[in-house]
Amino acid sequence: MLRIVLLQFATTVIAGLIAGMLGGVHALISALLGGLCCVVPNGLFALRLFTNAQKPGAVNPMTFFIGEFIKIALTIALLGAVVWLYRDLNWLALIAAFIVALKSYIILLFRH
Repeated sequence: MLRIVLLQFATTVIAGLIAGMLGGVHALISALLGGLCCVVPNGLFALRLFTNAQKPGAVNPMTFFIGEFIKIALTIALLGAVVWLYRDLNWLALIAAFIVALKSYIILLFRH
């Protein structure tokens, strides 16, 4: 789980740098924020699953479903906060970096 979250963070940074080269500082910040809107909830979800897996008898399907619901709600809340608070938002950079971070796990599938 940690490898996936770290990979998502790395792809967010790379997408941010590319967006910054193509669109300037506001695109860089927008891309970083968009990627972090995916990385932060996934990291918290992975941490929650890891801590629950360490407790004896605490693993059940409801832990996963509740964590997934919280992850989705946090993702939507973070995206909303970015849109609401960052006035110089570059929508293309935000959405592109979010999608890149969201789908970066595919890189691990083709790694071996």
